Amino acid sequence: MTRVVVAMSGGVDSSVAAALLVEAGYDVVGVAMRLWNGPSDSGCCSLDDFVDARRVADRLGIPFFVMDFSDLFEHQVVRPFAEEYLQGRTPNPCARCNQFVKFAALFERARSLGATLLATGHYARLVRGCGGEWQLHAARHREKDQSYFLFGLPRERLAEILFPVGDRSKQEVRALAREWTLPVAEKAESQEVCFVPRRNYAEFVEQYTGQKSVRGKIVDRDGAILGVHEGIHRFTVGQRRGLRLGGGQPRYVVELDPATGTVRVGDRAATIARGLRATRVNWLVPDLPSPGEILAVKIRSRFNPVPVVIESADEAGFVVRSLDGLQAVTPGQAAVLYHGDRVVGGGWIDAAL
Repeated sequence: MTRVVVAMSGGVDSSVAAALLVEAGYDVVGVAMRLWNGPSDSGCCSLDDFVDARRVADRLGIPFFVMDFSDLFEHQVVRPFAEEYLQGRTPNPCARCNQFVKFAALFERARSLGATLLATGHYARLVRGCGGEWQLHAARHREKDQSYFLFGLPRERLAEILFPVGDRSKQEVRALAREWTLPVAEKAESQEVCFVPRRNYAEFVEQYTGQKSVRGKIVDRDGAILGVHEGIHRFTVGQRRGLRLGGGQPRYVVELDPATGTVRVGDRAATIARGLRATRVNWLVPDLPSPGEILAVKIRSRFNPVPVVIESADEAGFVVRSLDGLQAVTPGQAAVLYHGDRVVGGGWIDAAL
């Protein structure tokens, strides 16, 4: 019997993933990951979550372990998160957690338990290509698709990963949890950064780094001073609310300059770039895209992919352009390329063009 480790967060998605694998005849082992030793009100790694995961494991009759990954998580996720904000960039901690913790370190722990497969409750799909290679695809139901956060998966390990709920809608997953009387069937889901209490990113960055607020100027595209702010870590490109510039036409954050502490704003049209440059790329295809090839790029988890033309692509990065422009290209965020539903690869936005 094939042994599979399931990362169990105590939520309904990973619980149903485990139940589906038990039903399919796998030898299932549940593992909860302790990721953060910070405040208990952050919503991450709470005792309640571990208790819920264990209750589900008991209901399914599978072994269950809690494993500590907090040092690695802080080094690879939390610290870069805070440092990126101080540099005027907007990080994506979930993608880094998947790349460096869940599908890297947890893989090694799974092997120590005798498992050959790792499963999670992500909404994504793994599809066998015509040539036999495994491909990462978007979830069947786009409203819950999480493939954007998974671009950093090692291509050579796709054959060892399972996404049991990737073909189902959230409603179907809830229905299965109720049918199987899982104790988390009605549990609410969390979609925020798990280690940041009350969604207050600025406060978290200041407390974690010891960095006090550094005042700076808010200027328009001509350099005219419109106001002051309490730190560029409080802003992200495309942001409209919280500028406190009074009435008049809506203004949006267009650029952040960490060297001078300047926040530059403009109208909505000023947030549209002709393209972007991404670095630190992970490719999930054997052959890199060619200049002139048309793909789609997704630059925020809740944005739809938009068509782009590849200007250049190599092992280190890629440059794409869009005929219609790209809204709010944000350095520090992930840019993920798609060919239809298939994830081609992705990297970290270095600059808007």
